[in-house]
Amino acid sequence: MEQGNNNNKPAHLPEECWELIFKSLDHHRHLEPLSLVSTRFLSITNLLRRTLTVSSLSAPFLHRIIPRFPNLTHIKVCDFYGDLDSVLDLISLYGLDIESLDISGQSHFPLVGLRRLGSKVRNLKRLNCSKMGSLRDSDLSEIGSLFPMLEELDIGFPMYNSRFNPTGSLSFERFAGVVTDEGMLDLSSKIKKLRKIDVSGNHFITDRSLLALSLNCGLLSEVVIRDCDFISQNGIGMAMRSISGLSSISLDGIGIPSIDSCFEASFAYAKCLSELDLSNSIISDELLGLVAESCLPLNKLTISHCYDFSFAGVSCLLHKYQSLGYLDLEGANFLTDESIVELSNYLCNLSFINLSLCSRLTSSTFFTLMENCHSLEDLRLERTNLGVEHIVKYSTNRRVKSLSLTGNNNLSDECIKDIALSCPGLEVLKISYCPSITEEGIKEVIRNCREIIHLEMNRCIGIKNTDLNFELPKLEILQAQGTGMDDEALAAISKKCPGLLQLDLEGCLNVTTKGVTQLVQNCRRLREISLKWCDNVKVDIIYFLVSSRLSLRKIIPPCGFSPSHNQVIFFLRHGCLLYQG
Repeated sequence: MEQGNNNNKPAHLPEECWELIFKSLDHHRHLEPLSLVSTRFLSITNLLRRTLTVSSLSAPFLHRIIPRFPNLTHIKVCDFYGDLDSVLDLISLYGLDIESLDISGQSHFPLVGLRRLGSKVRNLKRLNCSKMGSLRDSDLSEIGSLFPMLEELDIGFPMYNSRFNPTGSLSFERFAGVVTDEGMLDLSSKIKKLRKIDVSGNHFITDRSLLALSLNCGLLSEVVIRDCDFISQNGIGMAMRSISGLSSISLDGIGIPSIDSCFEASFAYAKCLSELDLSNSIISDELLGLVAESCLPLNKLTISHCYDFSFAGVSCLLHKYQSLGYLDLEGANFLTDESIVELSNYLCNLSFINLSLCSRLTSSTFFTLMENCHSLEDLRLERTNLGVEHIVKYSTNRRVKSLSLTGNNNLSDECIKDIALSCPGLEVLKISYCPSITEEGIKEVIRNCREIIHLEMNRCIGIKNTDLNFELPKLEILQAQGTGMDDEALAAISKKCPGLLQLDLEGCLNVTTKGVTQLVQNCRRLREISLKWCDNVKVDIIYFLVSSRLSLRKIIPPCGFSPSHNQVIFFLRHGCLLYQG
């Protein structure tokens, strides 16, 4: 970047050039320090901001926030407990070209606010209404009328209670908060451009809803159907046969009590299916064989927590789909180190694999995957027998970026050292709830994995102290709940990790006010910190943190902190939200 003149102003370049430079940054948080350089940079970064999260604490200031960012396209409502209709009404006043709206988890469907927003925003493409209270057929009808350009819709798991009428039969329409086939038929007739829908947890829709979607939404390619009691295997099979462009389908509970032959045969018609999720189902080797014979363009397969299939079925399937990039076999307890050796011959293109809760797997599996899966980037081996035996076998795989080993009771310092040597390019490491790891093991990880960005070591009771002797300039997220972290360790972190953004110290009883103060003074980019259950940190430190570190955006204070309304306003003026953990 060019140097500014003597008045500390940015070099004179056309704004288009600065925009191109700023757009190259990989996250909007990197725009914040640039906005402080000059009023010109502030203006440019304001124009580049696309996402806004609305909470109960920030809602009173929306009339000031929204005008600053005229190009917002993504609005997410989170941790909000006020009048959502008024918030949506306010957003509608500013003429934003909103493409994505997330109002999930709200207590009621904000009909009035959405009507006002829909009158101004006609190009909304993505709407998330999942976990919504009192979602009804009439609400679906309104969604279809207000946002006919929708491409993605999530109405999964509405928060309602099913009821029975006095005669003992189900009566759907009479109760608030119920979505039925009538609502789905109306909705599907209005949103012709729909490509993805999640209807999970809507217990009263039937195969008729799937039929309506397949007939009315010709562009539909992704369907998520979980926990839908009245959607049958026959209906799902019909959808796979009817939706010509279906590329992704996610189901659960298939095969209870048995798999319908029509459902099995439907895979032969799903010629575009690249993602298949059959979690929590009873599947057979015969079904896996049928999927193999269907010659699908399969790239992603999830059969986690499934039953009644064996190594033979998995082997047959993987032999056929050696181009698979994503494989989730969580809970497949029949897998052994020896079987992984055989399967790994078919996994040369795999970038993600989840073998968590496969209790018979040991360190041998880890090193087999390192040696044979040269495209592997993300590996999950949680709650296995990793470390039960020490294997001296090194195979360096620099492509592995993320490793989750949470809950491995036998994972020792010696084993974690060997793992670190095998993954020198590691960026994300999760070793929470591994009681055999000590500070010596952590030191070896830090010594050999200098690219780490995200480190989780929560509740590792063997870690009594964390003395960082090596620089970790790229570390941004550190979670160390309930460890032996103390003021000395915080001092080391503040010196060795200058890029730290998030720090979770929940339950670190040896941390004091002095240590936290020193860390916050030195970590100039820190945005989030959790001090929940840090009994030796005084609650009045919060005022100092907010005043002295302007980069802070989220604080979970020690227990007992209860700010007044004026104090909350003070924190918000500094751009910081306080969450009661």
